[in-house]
Amino acid sequence: MRNVTGVAERTAPASAIPGPGSEPASPHPVPEAGPAGRPDRAVVRDALGVGVAVGLSGFAFGVTSAGAGLSLLQTCALSLLVFTGASQFALVGALAAGGNPFTAAAGAFFLGTRNAFYGLRLSQLLALPRPVRPLAAHWVIDETAAVSLAQPDRRAARVGFTVTGLTLYVLWNLTTLLGALGAEAVGDTDAWGLDAAGPAVFLALLAPMLRTATERAVAGVAVVLGLGFLPVLPAGVPVLVAALAAPVVLWCEGRRAGRTAKGADR
Repeated sequence: MRNVTGVAERTAPASAIPGPGSEPASPHPVPEAGPAGRPDRAVVRDALGVGVAVGLSGFAFGVTSAGAGLSLLQTCALSLLVFTGASQFALVGALAAGGNPFTAAAGAFFLGTRNAFYGLRLSQLLALPRPVRPLAAHWVIDETAAVSLAQPDRRAARVGFTVTGLTLYVLWNLTTLLGALGAEAVGDTDAWGLDAAGPAVFLALLAPMLRTATERAVAGVAVVLGLGFLPVLPAGVPVLVAALAAPVVLWCEGRRAGRTAKGADR
């Protein structure tokens, strides 16, 4: 039997019952590399393209972080230890606006929780050995998830995840360092307009991801909520309020779908 990608799935015999120490089988088997699998060269090319394109935007984070008053060591530590661009931009943006550090951290943490959902899917797709998983978890971000999930088999997914993660991690940290050093050399980043570099890069990365009407609606409502509460709430809090956009839009769409279904039954 072949799945939609045309790669033959390997089915275990009915008698193959997992032992006490083995992991449960996934309800959605992931095909191993087969004759129709993608060549490694093509996967590496795509992964390098994503890693280089996004990794260079670490320069904007370094500039933004230094402009927010963080030291060179603090800026580099964020990229080395946190390594999730949106959360990093949210944190330094809230601090730059004079927000409470705990509020800024809460907003950054909330944005970072999406990586946990990526991890649930990637753990089944990649099926990495246990000793490697804690290290691989640090690279579970938007870009590695997107490249891995786009591959037709497990081998290609592992190659895509590894190359994207390694390229992006190295470049992001290197350009963060360069951006922070450049901001310190420039001095007043506001005078050069570099304080807008972070939000501009974040919007540039976000815009291509809004492919469906629902995603665009969520983004639009989030912008309205964030900007609407910006003048009246402490810095960092509007980000948390904007998170209400997703449940609001989904609730409205559910109500609309329900009315449509009722109308069709009549």
